Amino acid sequence: MIIDAHQHFWQKSLSFDYGWLDAPQHKAINKDFLPADLLKNISQVGVEKTIFVQTQHNVEENRWALGLAEKHDFIAGVVGWVDLASPKCEEQLLEFKDNPKFVGIRHITQDEPDDDFIVRDDVRRGLKVLEKHGVPFDLLFYVKHLKHAALLAKEFPNLPIVIDHLAKPRIKEQVTADWVNNFREAAKQPNVYCKLSGMVTEADWENWKPADLKPYVETALEAFTPQRCMYGSDWPVCELAASYKDVFNVLKEIVGPLSESEQSAIFGKTANEFYGLNLIP
Repeated sequence: MIIDAHQHFWQKSLSFDYGWLDAPQHKAINKDFLPADLLKNISQVGVEKTIFVQTQHNVEENRWALGLAEKHDFIAGVVGWVDLASPKCEEQLLEFKDNPKFVGIRHITQDEPDDDFIVRDDVRRGLKVLEKHGVPFDLLFYVKHLKHAALLAKEFPNLPIVIDHLAKPRIKEQVTADWVNNFREAAKQPNVYCKLSGMVTEADWENWKPADLKPYVETALEAFTPQRCMYGSDWPVCELAASYKDVFNVLKEIVGPLSESEQSAIFGKTANEFYGLNLIP
């Protein structure tokens, strides 16, 4: 079974904050993207299940996305949001955690003005709540935040953590020096995983090629092994630089030399294990 571990939906008529879509460079994705649109894409490449990942710091989006997941069987899970810094964090989590399709939490850490937001005492109390309830956590980091990943993993050894988009290395400039050491340090912690996602939008949108992505994928596979790496399309954000089919196929090409079992991990088994989907024996 092939699982896309990272995709989004949005509907602009809803009362959510989609202001970032109004930026001129985001014109191509400044419209609704809903399950029917994704289904057309995944059917082209054989993806059977997907994981929706939050875009809002708003529990109402959790409710909306879970409603979509109830109606569309291919949506295997929802990574939602709770206010990690709030005393109400656990109360918010308890509303959702027993829903079988609620599989994780993410906070858009990359947009926080405080680079040390994720290691603040109040936020760490929230992460302790996630660890207590066994709810996985997606890290949306820029490279500058990556130094915190290993620290968090050590402090919360029973909290499954996944680094989204390889922490957004500077693929366009082909720079690794500011990224690779902290990335490898994070990989030394057995509870940290990595999404092979979001790479085309860190490359040159107009002129990227597979060779631009390959060193980053290979570094991730070496550091984490395929058993802790998972495919994610980052659709529809990927549409800024590539079609869904192109994103899927380029990763298939790069990991082609790996064994069948290693490719099965990347394209399904790792996500199945990390998010507790129970879809693959």
